[in-house]
Amino acid sequence: MTESNADNVSSLEYHVLLAMAEGPLYGYAIKRAVETESAGALTPRAGSMYRVLARLITSGLVTETDSPEPASPHPGRARKYYGLTEPGRQVLAAEARRLADVAELAEGRLGMVRGRP
Repeated sequence: MTESNADNVSSLEYHVLLAMAEGPLYGYAIKRAVETESAGALTPRAGSMYRVLARLITSGLVTETDSPEPASPHPGRARKYYGLTEPGRQVLAAEARRLADVAELAEGRLGMVRGRP
């Protein structure tokens, strides 16, 4: 995926990229951020979350990275952290612009004033 085909980013992929916009996160933290930031509209299961992450890694939008802070003790397997690549930031920005444009178009057609229904 590149900026030119950002329109191919699914809603879940967009929210996964958005979750990492401020820095790397581990899988479960990404899942929680997606649920919170989508107001519960998206509640991905672990399996689908990791498939999306794998697809975004293959596309060059996300990379596995080091923990942003010293690792705290955690039972079980070590957490894997994921962060945006520069192309990932570009795709996220392009999709955010596209969504803003679509919202503006809808508001105009509905005769809405921004901030009021």
